Amino acid sequence: MSGTTLGLRGRTAPPGTRALGTEVDPQVERIVRTPEFQQLVHERTRFAWTLTILMLVVYFGFIGLIAFDKSLLAVKVGGTASLGLFAGVFVILFAFALTGVYVARANTRFDALSAALKRSVAR
Repeated sequence: MSGTTLGLRGRTAPPGTRALGTEVDPQVERIVRTPEFQQLVHERTRFAWTLTILMLVVYFGFIGLIAFDKSLLAVKVGGTASLGLFAGVFVILFAFALTGVYVARANTRFDALSAALKRSVAR
């Protein structure tokens, strides 16, 4: 489902909204108003924001350590590697893990909600 083109540098309005002087497809209106669609959008948005906040906390926590406690990150771990190296690798691996968590949720819960939406619209 694509949005309605607003004509301002290719930006689009969300599906189901109206740009000035345009008509919205009645089928899009019907889909947007279904409880299944509302639930899908709500759950997906809430989950995405949760993962975003987690990533920001980890990232800015790492940046905060760099800014305010360089000596902690300079501590040698395992001979030659510093704690900062492991912390940096953790940030990268954490981002990959969050991506995996999102994909797992998308392939289970969000796909199930999408299937329920398709069934309700087909009626």
